[in-house]
Amino acid sequence: MALSFEAILDKCIEVNASDIHLTVGRPPTLRIHGKLKSLEEPDLTPEDTAKYIKHVCSEEHMKQMDEACGVDFGFAYKDKARFRVSVYRQKGFFGIVLRQLPTKFLTFEDIGLPKTLKPLLNKPRGLILVTGPTGSGKTTTLASMINMINHERECHILTIEDPIEYYHKHDKAVVNQREIGVDVPSFSEALRRGLRQDPDVILVGEMRDLPTMEAAITAAETGHLVFATLHTTGAARTVDRIISAFPSHHQNQIRAQLSVSILAVISQSLIPRTDKDGRVAAFEIMVMTPAIAHLMRDGKTFRLTSEIQTGQRYGMRTLDTHLLELNQKGIISYEDMLDKSYNEEMISEQASNPPPESSGSDTEKSDKKKWF
Repeated sequence: MALSFEAILDKCIEVNASDIHLTVGRPPTLRIHGKLKSLEEPDLTPEDTAKYIKHVCSEEHMKQMDEACGVDFGFAYKDKARFRVSVYRQKGFFGIVLRQLPTKFLTFEDIGLPKTLKPLLNKPRGLILVTGPTGSGKTTTLASMINMINHERECHILTIEDPIEYYHKHDKAVVNQREIGVDVPSFSEALRRGLRQDPDVILVGEMRDLPTMEAAITAAETGHLVFATLHTTGAARTVDRIISAFPSHHQNQIRAQLSVSILAVISQSLIPRTDKDGRVAAFEIMVMTPAIAHLMRDGKTFRLTSEIQTGQRYGMRTLDTHLLELNQKGIISYEDMLDKSYNEEMISEQASNPPPESSGSDTEKSDKKKWF
């Protein structure tokens, strides 16, 4: 007999898993510190996943599921935790992925961001981009920044999210949070309407398309502090990604706009720790300077990395520099350092203590299916 839905959620909370995977033909599976680990339970049947769906989906969610064969939304489990839920079909059966959302706002020190970035949160206008692959902690970083502004500035904060993940209570700031598909149809529409709602700070959950990018850049230029995310890695790639989304005859204009609107690009990745349980964030940080603005306007984004390397006094650093620092402190493994690096050859030359060719037994390296 399959575990109850509540028992699976309780187990996830107990072991502090980041995600739950419920799919036919596999036991309930948790992602713990970045690795998938299955519970010692029977494989789930189509009836099991259909039963779980009823626990988490409203009638409206089921209607969206029938229309689009998938639905995403937020879900609160009693007063214990919140989850971001994605329901889908595969091979004709239901599948569910639930991501556990942290309930505690982290400080810059908790996240590992340099204090030199804090003054940017008080800027009256500009664009701060937080980038990285799925599951790299972008939402947590942004939520912590918004939380800091909420506690320190008398302003109006407008967030546009899909779905709402962190709930912000009004403090010094007035905070209004709009959810795509519930409060507004799209990011671009929310931005367009949001500019009429007297915002000082705007959070865009994701710059998914050209209209959203255009609206976010315009908002940053016209007197708003805008935070947004992109699924890119590295400052140069982020700038290139935005520019390439526009028609070629508009790209010079966009380069000029970005050179005056971007305040910082923070690119991050989460890596398993070797010194203790958990994961640590590695960052590449680019802060706008006259030299970087000049390179951006001239389309020389390939030189941004070298400019970041020489900008430590502004709080800048490359991802490879931070990865090497974490490895030399014994926080991440040599293998993970190389895996996440941009220039594997260069960083391996700088690393002082590479591991031996082989480590661990064959048993330890084998793929273990059962963990609990």
